[in-house]
Amino acid sequence: MTSTAQAPQSGVRTAHPEHLGHVIFIAAAAAMGGFLFGYDSSVINGAVEAIRGKYDIGSAALAQVIAVALIGCAVGAATAGRIADRIGRIRCMQIAAVLFTISAVGSALPFALWDLALWRIVGGFAIGMASVIGPAYIAEVAPPAYRGRLGSFQQAAIVVGIAVSQLVNWGLLNAAGGNQRGHLMGLEAWQVMLGVMVVPAVLYGMLSFAIPESPRFLLSVGKRERAKEILAEVEGKGADLDARVAEIEHAMQSEHKSTFKDLLGGGFFFKPIVWIGIGLSVFQQFVGINVAFYYSSTLWQSVGVDPTDSFFYSFTTSIINIIGTVIAMIFVDRVGRKPLALIGSVGMVVGLALEAWAFSYHLVDGKLPTTQGWTALIAAHIFVLFFALSWGVVVWVFLGEMFPNKIRAAALGVAASAQWIANWAITASFPSLADWNLSGTYVIYTVCAALSIPFVLKFVKETKGKSLEEMG
Repeated sequence: MTSTAQAPQSGVRTAHPEHLGHVIFIAAAAAMGGFLFGYDSSVINGAVEAIRGKYDIGSAALAQVIAVALIGCAVGAATAGRIADRIGRIRCMQIAAVLFTISAVGSALPFALWDLALWRIVGGFAIGMASVIGPAYIAEVAPPAYRGRLGSFQQAAIVVGIAVSQLVNWGLLNAAGGNQRGHLMGLEAWQVMLGVMVVPAVLYGMLSFAIPESPRFLLSVGKRERAKEILAEVEGKGADLDARVAEIEHAMQSEHKSTFKDLLGGGFFFKPIVWIGIGLSVFQQFVGINVAFYYSSTLWQSVGVDPTDSFFYSFTTSIINIIGTVIAMIFVDRVGRKPLALIGSVGMVVGLALEAWAFSYHLVDGKLPTTQGWTALIAAHIFVLFFALSWGVVVWVFLGEMFPNKIRAAALGVAASAQWIANWAITASFPSLADWNLSGTYVIYTVCAALSIPFVLKFVKETKGKSLEEMG
């Protein structure tokens, strides 16, 4: 006697679409949201000192302008799923593209500090939407045989976006004679840096008109024939389309809509597994990784590095970030999530401790002594490399796999929110902490990286090779 709960099998697990290049184009177009996520997150790096000078503000106020975008990120991430379910994945992408464009123009042409902060929030909302809709759309459109590789486009696009923003900033700074407030095209250089994002934002919007709607969304609104057409387009005409549609509909009907209430229990408000997810998210941010992408130019200038060189080092750091991400993508399924996280933690402790040591020396003629200066620079690259090849990728893999099916969606939402909050705390606190004691700040980050080791050893279970159903 067969179970009525058995999902129909379409036989596409190993299906290969005739036009794989077209499927890659669809995934790459959707991942442009990830590119803008990375670009918008880190482009502010090139404007920090210029904003401080133009508006004559202290470190605390400056930090709020930089970090305020994260409020928009949290709201955008929290609402993107509902927007996408109501009006479709493609419309959600188009809204994000419009918001990215508005943010870029507004940030480049601010009247005052308050409206610069407002445009940063708008951009943050778009980042939050892109962080949710890109991976979801790719997962729904990608053929099962290619889903893992195509899904990695989002993370790859984010780190490439970070790198391109730093390269563009460096090029514009050179064009402005090494002065962030030097004039280009009738604006100050930092304004042009923020405004250039219009180009990829418009491209993202245009690409959204060239890719199909998700078959899953089309089925949810009763458009079965159009869903079949798109399934044939991305999974190959040889697939059993009726069985594939039935398979998706069965999965949609059997899904449990997890709620916040499902997460409660265990004596400390949330269930233990939820706290572990929150812990992973918080440790990922509390090692200070976003200081490297939001403030690195300011950091190097504070220890006597020439502004142009500081922008170049920000670019080289982002290249190291790409290399580390590629390493993680290669080894996360071979080595496992937990070993990779531990290797990364040890490497981050070494890099951060060396930075703390280097920054503890007094400046000589406005610069760190030569040995300490080179140590700080190399150590910063070591830190970013080990973060990227471990926690940068592994945490998201863990969060997608570690929760039981019944609570996965809600638990992932709470963990992601914790990550945005932790990101905001680090971003908002760094300028004031650096004014207090730069070396001491890096000691704090070093301690957090060290504490992540016993946390992973004691609480985090390996998820490599296990099905999602085995998680509870």
